[in-house]
Amino acid sequence: MTTTSARRRRIQRTAGAVVSAVALISAGMATAATAGAATPAGHGQDYKRVCSVAKPGFAACNALERTNVVQKMALSPNATPDGYGPSDLTSAYNLPTDGGAGQTIGIVDAQDDPNAASDMAAYRAQYGLPACGDGCFSKVAEDGSTNYPTADSGWAGEISLDLDMVSAIAPNAHIILVEATSANMDDLGASVNEAVSLGAGFISNSYGGSEDSSDTSADSQYFNHPGTVITASAGDDGYGVEYPAASPGVTAVGGTSLSQDSSSRGWSESVWGSSSGGEGTGSGCSTIEPKPSWQTDADCSGRTVADVSAVADPNTGVAVYDTYGASGWNVYGGTSAASPIIASVYALAGTPSSGSNPASFPYANTGALNDVTSGSNGDCSDYLCTAGSGYDGPTGLGTPNGTAAFTG
Repeated sequence: MTTTSARRRRIQRTAGAVVSAVALISAGMATAATAGAATPAGHGQDYKRVCSVAKPGFAACNALERTNVVQKMALSPNATPDGYGPSDLTSAYNLPTDGGAGQTIGIVDAQDDPNAASDMAAYRAQYGLPACGDGCFSKVAEDGSTNYPTADSGWAGEISLDLDMVSAIAPNAHIILVEATSANMDDLGASVNEAVSLGAGFISNSYGGSEDSSDTSADSQYFNHPGTVITASAGDDGYGVEYPAASPGVTAVGGTSLSQDSSSRGWSESVWGSSSGGEGTGSGCSTIEPKPSWQTDADCSGRTVADVSAVADPNTGVAVYDTYGASGWNVYGGTSAASPIIASVYALAGTPSSGSNPASFPYANTGALNDVTSGSNGDCSDYLCTAGSGYDGPTGLGTPNGTAAFTG
């Protein structure tokens, strides 16, 4: 890690919070489905970051943990965890329930989660998913060894969220967890490279920091892997661009609020956020990255974030099992949930062609996405922070409706 690189990323986000118009009041999917649109609230009232806001030069994870849901280490017989489970997510996004066979999905996070394997096993057992032991799950340090970095309870929550979302969407995939030595961009980027070298064809990154002039160098060092899917969360603090989501070699994943309804789809989505800003999915126009050829929105001359989206609102959040620094079952959100969901949908869609940029795939088949047309994540004058028909910043082209939009 060079001195210049170590200094280069300054996190300018602060912890935000939203509350639901209706509290989560019952177990399982009825819990999140009854929650209304997010509304502004004092920081930390209903959720908190699982990772501390980073010091200059480091990234922060984008996982949020509900604070008004009672955590349970174990459930009584026939009980269902609070939050959306695998069957709800596959229903909402029109996905198979047994996909992922033959694919390898990489998860890149910082620090160590000593309970990663056992917590994921508990999640999978609860929902009747296939067990994932030797040959299915592996955990390595950023150099590929088993000399794991220092354990961290915050990043362990992020790791649990990521592994549970991959398990929910692609239960038959192999999973490689690569743990970076620190949350410095060079360590995280080296971990992306390691995941590729170990055979991961789909890599999720649920972290980010503010843009920096060195980002284009990081693009070529860490995020230039043609034929490999790399996803990154767009951020959790409303309108504004984070890196590496802004990298042109990365699929930038925004966030929605997801609820059940009486439509033919059975679900509805809006932007996760508030028009007053300060919370919700990230979005916007990059001041560093040039515009990719496959993006054609008119009011941003650079790279626009996001490309696609998935559920991220902690008030309509997902069930997660975490016992390292947490007490078992809880409800999580943040665009950290959306990134591994989208990486796993790509895995269901099949291996990208050699030399392709999978971030461009959804732009060639927008009809195979759920267009999100309502909601805002900040105060701006156009689509960069406000949803509408077609492309918008907070939700990109929309959310998965099957896998057709994620194949080249």
